[in-house]
Amino acid sequence: MIVGGVFAHMPMFMMGQHTHWHMVGMPMTTEMWLGMAAIPIGLAFAAYGMMPRLSQMRSAAAGDGGHLHFHVADSVALNKEHWKLVAVLVVALAVDVMKPATLGFVVPGMSEEYGISKPSASLLAFVALTGTVVGSIVWGRVADVFGRRSAILMGALMFIGTAICGAMPSFNWNLAMCFLMGASAGGLLPITFTLMAETVPAAHRGWLLVALGGVGTSAGYLAASGAAATLEPMFSWRVLWLLGLPTGALIIMLYRFIPESPRFLSNVGLEDAARAVLRKFSGNAADVEVDDDTHPGTPNLDALPKAVGMRELLRGPHAAISWGLLTCGMAWGLANFGFLLWLPVNLTELGVDPKAASALLAKSALFALPGIAVVVWMYHRWSSYKSLVLFVGLSALSLMAFWAISVMQVRAQSATILATASLLVSISGVIAMLIPYAAEIYPVHLRGTGSGLIAAGSKFGGMLGAGLGVAGLFTHFALSALVIAVATAIAGVMIWRAGVETRGRRLEDIQRMITR
Repeated sequence: MIVGGVFAHMPMFMMGQHTHWHMVGMPMTTEMWLGMAAIPIGLAFAAYGMMPRLSQMRSAAAGDGGHLHFHVADSVALNKEHWKLVAVLVVALAVDVMKPATLGFVVPGMSEEYGISKPSASLLAFVALTGTVVGSIVWGRVADVFGRRSAILMGALMFIGTAICGAMPSFNWNLAMCFLMGASAGGLLPITFTLMAETVPAAHRGWLLVALGGVGTSAGYLAASGAAATLEPMFSWRVLWLLGLPTGALIIMLYRFIPESPRFLSNVGLEDAARAVLRKFSGNAADVEVDDDTHPGTPNLDALPKAVGMRELLRGPHAAISWGLLTCGMAWGLANFGFLLWLPVNLTELGVDPKAASALLAKSALFALPGIAVVVWMYHRWSSYKSLVLFVGLSALSLMAFWAISVMQVRAQSATILATASLLVSISGVIAMLIPYAAEIYPVHLRGTGSGLIAAGSKFGGMLGAGLGVAGLFTHFALSALVIAVATAIAGVMIWRAGVETRGRRLEDIQRMITR
């Protein structure tokens, strides 16, 4: 029904070939209305299809689900099954990043076709960010109730449904669809990290999580820019939205290679299924033997206190680190979606050539790549939370450098370029570690919820940055730099005081450190 609902919009889209793919003002056909109705019905059927399994999980968890003991394969070497999972999740993450990344390529053509002003066009990004905030929270909770695999599947189905953005004849309909697009995209990011954290051996978990984020994000932006360069000249901006159908279908095709988290299966009482997944990744039945005197200290996956909901993450043993990560995410969003967006204008006022400023930001990915490589090494070899604190501190110092440059009226291009490069590298490092670290510190029954909450915090910071930009904060260059620098520094102190070391430690052992 979802795919049929998308194809019901294709006749209208194909009519656009006679008008240079301009569809503004065209009346909605009966087929389009029926297609729009079919998509949510199809999603509802897909969700209902998971309900019998949910009832079985609740029955099992109410029975013997709290007494499972077996040895988790946290010390095995990486094998082809692990690398297969990594490759599939990189594709899923790239698709997830690609969807919102197309906004920058869509807005110019959309503004021209609909005849809207730049402030109205910026509303599209604001609505999309709002959708990602809602999606991160909702899908994180779905992952904890229905399972990680089910949440990924539902996100892919919503990807397919939001492809109809490419056939909407009015800007208001695009706003509504863009919100749903953001909601579908916002959830896949924390879910992929959650699944990876619960499946990869502890010795390799940290660096693989950070590398997954770096490679997946870069691939997503590359795919978005490549599609824009190749397809947009032929089919206008609309084709970039229509790509939701094939990219969502790609995730569904790869779905068979995505296992359910063994820790999630164990937590809901499906012991045999959890053991089967572990044997697949360990290749040795001994790695899932029953916990006894032969395996002293092996984790009891359900022995830890269970939080009752999201509020418990903000009030219980995880409260201090949760608030620290939330503050960090919001400060990052303010810097990335607020300060950096206004930076070319402000750099021009400081004497930097406008073309040089734009070129510097355009090459931000090149500046970020060496930083990501350093982040991966530090996160794996030195310390997880200390690496995060270090890059948060560097972000604060970079912002303070801009404050000093503005207050002292420094007009040296070398100083501003150095501060810009430092900020780009540091905030890229922060976001590369933020969600992976969140995926390591929360209990299994709330890991998706916690990761989604932190991801939502970073998007909420972006919404706040967009709102403050409209209010005129970023026209006051020194003030905006100082405010965000202080918020970033506060986040760093909070994480330093509440953070725990996760490098090379079992997820269950991390929980004991936090809850003791």
